Amino acid sequence: MPIIRPSRPADAAVLADIWRASVRATHDFLSEAHFTDIEALVAHQYLPHAPLWVIEVDGSPAGFMGLTGAHVDALFIDPRRRAQGLGRSMIAHAARLEGKLTVDVNEQNPQAVGFYARMGFRQTGRSPQDDAGRPYPLLHMRQD
Repeated sequence: MPIIRPSRPADAAVLADIWRASVRATHDFLSEAHFTDIEALVAHQYLPHAPLWVIEVDGSPAGFMGLTGAHVDALFIDPRRRAQGLGRSMIAHAARLEGKLTVDVNEQNPQAVGFYARMGFRQTGRSPQDDAGRPYPLLHMRQD
């Protein structure tokens, strides 16, 4: 049975591995240079310092989620653990904590767009670039 818990400093390395594997599996639109730049930020600035929720399966982290209020900043599941309901569990956990959620998702990641649509999110807007000005459009979504 999966458990969801707050992250700990010791989780940072395994969460970075999950992030890398998940992004490699779903973000084929990223240039290698952008992947490398984002990876450095995620591994060295975001993961060690952000308050995150970790989902564990059999005592090991299988994914993580970052929240700022009711906004899902990040949700990454180990690709070997996909289609097991872990992402759904994380969204349900966040909704219990914060109510109706929002998320920004890469338009070029149809798997993520479809996942959020199945979780009851609908598109409320679009930005032609990501938050850093890179050429990766974002869809702004809100849970119904």
